[in-house]
Amino acid sequence: MVFLYPNQVLKDRNIMKKKGFPQSYDMRRLVNFVSQIKSGARNVVAPVYSHLTYDIVPDQQQVIDQPDILILEGLNVLQSDMDYPHDPHHVFVSDFVDFSIYVDADPELLKQWYIGRFLKFRQGAFSDPDSYFHNYSKLSEEEAVKIAGSIWDEINGLNLKENILPTKERASLIMTKGENHSIQNVRLRK
Repeated sequence: MVFLYPNQVLKDRNIMKKKGFPQSYDMRRLVNFVSQIKSGARNVVAPVYSHLTYDIVPDQQQVIDQPDILILEGLNVLQSDMDYPHDPHHVFVSDFVDFSIYVDADPELLKQWYIGRFLKFRQGAFSDPDSYFHNYSKLSEEEAVKIAGSIWDEINGLNLKENILPTKERASLIMTKGENHSIQNVRLRK
């Protein structure tokens, strides 16, 4: 389940390079989904996302039927009204969350991990001709590192700084990872 707008909507709004930023999410649909789940509704539907095509899969839905526990993973689940000046509303995903965990790491480690993951995908998932990122599979390692670093600096790192890090202190628990993804610190808010 990913509540991003479809790529065509992002292209129409000229925000494809803001995918993952608050304005790229259908927050009303996500809030409605979480509200229905929290109220005990049956057979609540959510969009299906393909990491291969990097897009919402048209005409496919995932049905969630009264789970005992629902785990939401996402960049924007702790945001509030100050994070959505472009789309003012008064109910947020965080209003429905009973317990939240923010997984933190030094931004330089995050960049290193992103580049490493990009290089692995370049040799694997990107090699599929149907992959949205297929054109990256033909890059040399040096070119791939340069492009991954640029994507991080211009998109992912910017989103981290502007939209994700400011929500950290709203979490119930902050878990900080170090090198090798080992847990270095856990802080529980009382």
